Order: sequence, then structure tokens, then C-alpha cells
Amino acid sequence: MQKIIRNAIQCNHCGDIIESVTRHDCKHCACGLVYVDGGFDYLRRGFTNGPEDYTDLSEVSE
Repeated sequence: MQKIIRNAIQCNHCGDIIESVTRHDCKHCACGLVYVDGGFDYLRRGFTNGPEDYTDLSEVSE
């Protein structure tokens, strides 16, 4: 089972790096086009145009 070490993304539009640190800790970037959620429990991303809106910076271990 994967262990989430870091749950973060970078918005490819405004450049914000956003990180979720607890379950249901939904964070949006400054321009509002992407969000990250889940903390160390699950990896959830949201986007407006498509997955090319963000760069995944998350770290997981096996």
C-alpha cells in the first residue's frame, strides 16, 4: 500500500504551489483553476481545462 509523504501540485497558469496536509483540506491556487485535496489519506486533484493545468509534486512511498 502506498504511503503519501507529500500531497502537492503546482498550477501551470499562476505558478502557485498548493499542498493539502489533512483529510478534506481542499486548497485552491490563486487563479482558481486547480485544487488539491486529501492530505495524507488520498490524492485528489481538480482542474478547469484538463490535467495539463497542473504539475504533480506529490511524493509517495511503496
